[in-house]
Amino acid sequence: MRGVGAARGADVSTRPPDEIRGSTTIVELLRMFPGGEAGSLLAALALPCAHCGGAFHEPLTLAAKRHKRDPRAVLEAFRALAAGGPTAEQVEAARLRAA
Repeated sequence: MRGVGAARGADVSTRPPDEIRGSTTIVELLRMFPGGEAGSLLAALALPCAHCGGAFHEPLTLAAKRHKRDPRAVLEAFRALAAGGPTAEQVEAARLRAA
């Protein structure tokens, strides 16, 4: 069942996960933070996944690898959202492109 305001392909009756893991998808992240915090972090990291048609159900670590980012740093930045973060240092670490 898809509800008003649901992300394309998202099932609004499904509860988002309680914790952010590498397998957490972009859609789940957006649903976990309905105030837009996850979308803002995606934008700050210049990860176009939230706007890319094929990547909505892509796991976070795969999105990081696809955009040549350190998966651990990206994961830590998203985990920090639950505590009111991330810090500027966490965002910068997640933004750095891997060599």
